[in-house]
Amino acid sequence: MKFGRRCGWACALSLAVAGASMAQAVVAADLSAQQVSALLKDASPSAPADLAGKDLSDLDLSRLDFRHANLRGASLFGSKLVLADFRGANLESANLNGAWLMGTDFSGANLSRASLLSVVVLGGEVKKMPIFKGANLRGVKMIADLPGADLSATDFSGAMVGVNIKNQGMGQMRTDLSNANLAGATLAGADFNRSLMAFSDLRGSNLRGANFFRVKLGGADLTGADVTDTDFSEADLDGTVFRDVKGFDAIKGLERAENVSRIVR
Repeated sequence: MKFGRRCGWACALSLAVAGASMAQAVVAADLSAQQVSALLKDASPSAPADLAGKDLSDLDLSRLDFRHANLRGASLFGSKLVLADFRGANLESANLNGAWLMGTDFSGANLSRASLLSVVVLGGEVKKMPIFKGANLRGVKMIADLPGADLSATDFSGAMVGVNIKNQGMGQMRTDLSNANLAGATLAGADFNRSLMAFSDLRGSNLRGANFFRVKLGGADLTGADVTDTDFSEADLDGTVFRDVKGFDAIKGLERAENVSRIVR
């Protein structure tokens, strides 16, 4: 399987995550892919599938319909979820580290406190980004390559999306949200430090108290966003649009940001 030139950090993090899992005893998944498929087929809107706490790691669950299923605390570590439908599903505190998410739809899903480290979105036959429109990502831990992805109206409150220096012994890996749609999203109190967000759409978003340290925001559109107490220390603001923003005078670190003179207001 070819991942291309952009696989570098993702492959490195995959090895790190896989290495950590190998230190534990090898445990088979609680259910087979066929059993999961059967449970989903028997589910209904009034009685959704209950897979809470189940170990579904390393299974090929591509194209399955998980809509409104309960996957709270489930492990989907390394599972193939290509083109799977998780709309409205409960994935609170679920482990999706290393999962294949090409074309996966998480619209309106609850992913609060879930872990999405080293998710695979590049390579393979499906050339489509996962969709997180309107998803609950409060407190999520994420390092992902999501250029151009739809994260509009998502709630990233208190999320850790930026670089965690203490846990990056293999080099600096960071989230790529370049050209991503984050219009109307809530990023209040979230940590996006060092993320790549050039030309991202942040119109009308809530960035109150967010950490944008060293974030690449060149050409990003923050029109109408709330930037009260947002930390832009050492962020690249070349051509960043700040029209009609709220709390501009309360921004932190603006004097230490790069290309401040090229901000568009």
